[in-house]
Formats: sequence, C-alpha cells, structure tokens
Amino acid sequence: MRFIDTHCHFDFSPLIDETESTLAKAAEAGIEKIIVPAVDIGRFELICQLAADHPALYAALGLHPIAIEDHQEEHLDRLEGWLRQKPKKLVAIGEIGLDLYRDNPQFEKQEQWLDAQLRLAKKYDLPVILHSRRTHDKLALHLRRHDLPRCGVVHAFAGSLQQAQAFIKLGYAIGVGGTITYDRASKTRHTIAELPLDALLLETDAPDMPLHGFQGEPNRPERARLVWEALCDLRPESPEEIADALWNNSQRVFQFSN
Repeated sequence: MRFIDTHCHFDFSPLIDETESTLAKAAEAGIEKIIVPAVDIGRFELICQLAADHPALYAALGLHPIAIEDHQEEHLDRLEGWLRQKPKKLVAIGEIGLDLYRDNPQFEKQEQWLDAQLRLAKKYDLPVILHSRRTHDKLALHLRRHDLPRCGVVHAFAGSLQQAQAFIKLGYAIGVGGTITYDRASKTRHTIAELPLDALLLETDAPDMPLHGFQGEPNRPERARLVWEALCDLRPESPEEIADALWNNSQRVFQFSN
C-alpha cells in the first residue's frame, strides 16, 4: 500500500526537529508523499527548502485565517512573488480559508484574504487547500463566486453530508483525517462513509489532530495509514480499492511532478 498525506505541518515541532527519523517512519508506513501547507509568510522559505531537500515533501504556500491578525497587505504581494517563481515542488495555495472558532475572528478581513488568494490560485492555475471551521456554507459561497479551474480540497472536513456534497458538486475533494478514528464523531463518520470514494483525500494535519488512542501526543504523518484503516472500517470497498483511490485522487488534485 502507498499513501499521500495531503496535509502535514512538517515545519512545526516536533516533526521539523526529527526530520530524518520522521520521514523514515512515514516511509515504513507507506507514506510516499507529504504536502506541507504554510500558515504565514514567515514559513514560506522553510517549507520550500524542506521540499527541495527531501523527495517525499511538497510545498503549499498560503496565509491561514487563524493568523489573520498577523497578515499584512504586503504579504499578498510576497505570496504572489513566490508563486511567480514557480518553486519546483509547489503543488497548491494553502492553507487558506475561513474560521469562526476564535474570539474576534476579524471575519471581514478573513474573507478579503480568502478572495485575494483564490484569485491568485486562478491566475497561477493552482489548487487550494482550504480550512473551514463553522464556515462551510460561507466558504461555499466564495468558491462558487471564484469558480477555480483546479479546485482543491476542504481539509479536515467535519460538516454535514449536505455540506460535503455541496463542496463536491463544486469540484472540491474532502480531506479525511483522524476525526474518523473517534466513535463519538458519528456525524463525520457517517458523512465520510456516504461520500463518493473518488472525492476523498487522506491527511493527518500533524502535529495537530491526534488520532484516537494518541490523545495528548503530537500527531505524526505515518499515522495517515491508521486513518486509512479507520476509513476501511467505514466503507464497503476493499482496502486495496480504497488505498488506490486515495492515491489517484491526490494525484489528480495536486498533479505532482514526480
């Protein structure tokens, strides 16, 4: 079996502190490719360097809504500067999106930053990696308005079946992570079980979103295999069919160059 972790913050501790051993453990688990999405402008260079230095790692560059108070207008210009350079292993714009979880979310500014980055995705023909907490319907409105040719993925999806189907209808994939390893996440587990297999991508969000049985520990990219195992328990297809579909879906969305 071979897998792609489509969302792993490898540039954060403890993963970045144990680069070689982390990549070795991921390879042992069959994780052959790992996408590293940015959260702010200060991490772009590190992420692109990680991708250049390690065959398994790929870069995504974007300005995350969780750091909205830190983003400045010039950061959008600098993001476009990176996109213009076309780093060899840049596969997406991300992590971008909307978030209403925090106090004082500065939501209007979030929407402006999202729209600006969606325009860049269209201009540079890249898919997007989307963050959405308590904003699925609002996010779908923005995606309809921009109508990206390459679309992308709504990562760590935990909404309703109807919301997932709305994103899929727009052409977006749904990111499946450790949430489905928890029995109490019945809504998400039911949704993922009902969606078309060709709409699903595998992810960890490591070092965040620990899986069941690993609460309180940093998440790790090799545990993408455990997410796949949980997915196999939820769906009627064979494990081999599910693994092949996840791989092919990821290749279709991100069009890896190697």
